[in-house]
Amino acid sequence: MPGDGAGRALWDARLSEPGSPVCAPDWLALREGADAAARTPELAALAAEHLGAERVGAEPIAVRDLGCGTGSMLRWLAPRLPGPQRWYLHDRDPVLLAEAAAGATGVEAVETVEGDLTALDAADLAGTSLVTASALLDMLTAEEIAGLATACVGAGCAALLTLSVAGRVVIDPPDELDVAFAAAFDDHQRREVDGRRLLGPDAGAAAAAAFADRGATVTRRSSPWRLGAAHSALTEEWLRGWIGAACAQDPELQRSAGEYLNRRLDALAGSRLRVLVDHVDVLAIPGRPAC
Repeated sequence: MPGDGAGRALWDARLSEPGSPVCAPDWLALREGADAAARTPELAALAAEHLGAERVGAEPIAVRDLGCGTGSMLRWLAPRLPGPQRWYLHDRDPVLLAEAAAGATGVEAVETVEGDLTALDAADLAGTSLVTASALLDMLTAEEIAGLATACVGAGCAALLTLSVAGRVVIDPPDELDVAFAAAFDDHQRREVDGRRLLGPDAGAAAAAAFADRGATVTRRSSPWRLGAAHSALTEEWLRGWIGAACAQDPELQRSAGEYLNRRLDALAGSRLRVLVDHVDVLAIPGRPAC
């Protein structure tokens, strides 16, 4: 396998590992601008409208951000919600939690919660106004998403779940290998990890169905990344991660991965490459809390 002599393939990602629960702060910083541009302001506005109608007195709105990373969701969403707000930042990485808390501004209060995000139930969410997450659902199983929906609806809190991969990538100019790499990447996103079958690009639809089945009003919108020369560093890192995950799923692709990456990087350097990476945002507003 072509590589750099240190056990790495030429196409390996440098800052991220697609599908991994561990995220490097540099990768999160690199993608924050594209994430902010992709998320759907319409759903944030609908969430804000709901929270404004639900507010009682001057008590802060309680927001729980699951898999908060370095706090990009807070920075994007807090200015769009009615205040005051109290944010609970959930992650299992203490380094990311510390960075997220340090960078949180413009809200009434911030608390960090370290631990497993998949174990939350309605009691844990009691008093919560809104649950948020970004780029998280595709790393969960069907059972875990159903559990999240049950917890949110049981606690009577809304959920705004953004940037779940949707299984659609469009690269211009096209290449004859695009379809093979895309299919292998999607299969990699749906792989089994430690006995858990990840949903990958099926997660957005699964979440929408799970909340709707529990009586919530669900709204879905597309939230694509649109990458190219203006985001050259992110585009290259995404390409490497996308190709690397595809090769991990289908080792036969390693034979052509190096040349394929080089063709794509040449087009990027020449400002000819355009990439659309589709995601889906889901807003779920439950009815009355379960008894």
